[in-house]
Amino acid sequence: MTPAPVDDLEPPVSLSQVGGRVECRLTEMLDQEVKRWNQVDADIEIPLLALRDFIRSGGKRLRPAFCFWAFVGAGGDPESTEIIDVGAALEMLHTFALIHDDIMDDSDRRRNKPSVHAFFITTHESKQWKSESRRFGEGAAILIGDLAAIYADVLFSKRDNISEGIFNELRIELCVGQYLDLMGTATSSVDPVKAARIEEYKSGKYTVERPLHLGAALAGRFSELSESLSAVGLPMGAAFQLRDDLLGVFGDSEITGKPVGDDLREGKLTPLIAAAAASANSSETTQLQRIGHRNLRDDEIFRLQEILVSTGARDEVEREIKRLTEESMRALSESKISREARNALEELGTYVAWRNS
Repeated sequence: MTPAPVDDLEPPVSLSQVGGRVECRLTEMLDQEVKRWNQVDADIEIPLLALRDFIRSGGKRLRPAFCFWAFVGAGGDPESTEIIDVGAALEMLHTFALIHDDIMDDSDRRRNKPSVHAFFITTHESKQWKSESRRFGEGAAILIGDLAAIYADVLFSKRDNISEGIFNELRIELCVGQYLDLMGTATSSVDPVKAARIEEYKSGKYTVERPLHLGAALAGRFSELSESLSAVGLPMGAAFQLRDDLLGVFGDSEITGKPVGDDLREGKLTPLIAAAAASANSSETTQLQRIGHRNLRDDEIFRLQEILVSTGARDEVEREIKRLTEESMRALSESKISREARNALEELGTYVAWRNS
């Protein structure tokens, strides 16, 4: 397999087919909630509209797409409304994670707009309300993220026991991964084993493997397909997150929607950083120790980028993305799902590995 140029890669049809239906379902649900709660108190409309606007502001809908194509590949009806509800639940859960993640990371921008907590901080300041604007903004965003998590439960409700167990495990793994991410940042670790574990639990499993499992379970074929779908999903999820790491450091902020270098200012432990630390000379090691300082200047970000290239870390991660993608595609070619679904998942796998945002 030859890697596609990142700058030339467009989202595949297999993604947009699902994403549009999921977005319509989410918009329908939140429009109803805005109307319902506006009758109780007009102030409640504000956080609900913020949640709706956040969901409609972008997002790839990857998790619903992986779930959908596993469901169809296992024999599920592509016109099913149930699979769209479950996809919407996954997207709501992802929204919850992003909103809370921005608070934990102190990130002011998401999808080329103010993050949810930043928006409410600015609102508080412009209205000259009482109390501390930061506490208000972060408090509002925590509650909006909680609402998203609850709405995910509502959308997912009344599923079979196997699907419910997978959904619960997905949520636990996500929170475990987020805590490991916090610890990696707090301790300034450069342990490559811990970096890989964070990648797997914070993002990889809940982005690809578990949605694939969920789709197969909803089609009644989890026990038959779970092992082969893990063989597809785990390396594909790892490739997805490694690409995310590279975009967080080297991406175009106009495309990614977040300032380049944020991961360096936040001190994220990633395989990219671990690889650079393992190969750096003494001067480079000293400069790498600046990672995690919130006051990093743009010229320091540029120098750190140079070190990530000169140590070979960037090339190492690119090679690993290629290897993981090839591994995933081999497993996909051997999986016992429909040809249509294999083709769709191949498109999705190529996209997540070589995308530019």
